[in-house]
Amino acid sequence: MKWRGLENSIKSLNFEHMSRTVILYGIGLALLMVALKSIEYRYMLRDLSMEFYVTLVALLFTGIGLWVGIKLRNKTVVQPINTNTVEVENKAVPKDQLLARIGISQREFEVLELIAEGCTNQEIADRLFISLNTVKTHSSNLFAKLDVKRRTQAVQRAKELTLLG
Repeated sequence: MKWRGLENSIKSLNFEHMSRTVILYGIGLALLMVALKSIEYRYMLRDLSMEFYVTLVALLFTGIGLWVGIKLRNKTVVQPINTNTVEVENKAVPKDQLLARIGISQREFEVLELIAEGCTNQEIADRLFISLNTVKTHSSNLFAKLDVKRRTQAVQRAKELTLLG
């Protein structure tokens, strides 16, 4: 039970996508190096003006900038489907029962309320008289149970589930 949050965090890291991106950038830099070296060689053989090479490099970086911009703009975010969520529509469900269904403990809920108030981890630890590491553990457990990655997402998800007002 203690390691569930850690396992979910490890699963959420997409190492395959990250390594593919690193390899693509490495290949791109290698091709750029080959192109620049061939230009340097051609520059020694032919006496072309410096403006030609500056223009060529500027066009190359403009093309790379456009490609990266298009890739970032067209990036789609895939939201995982969470089968553990509780959808409450116009039903008066007691908060304790709702917390039990989601699997959030009372102490985790107290931490969630303080996160919603905008408290830092240290402020939460001081208010609840617990250690900073305990606050971090409760927070990561909350993130796993609510299927979120950030504090703001946790507050938003709790409001969607009517845990917070």
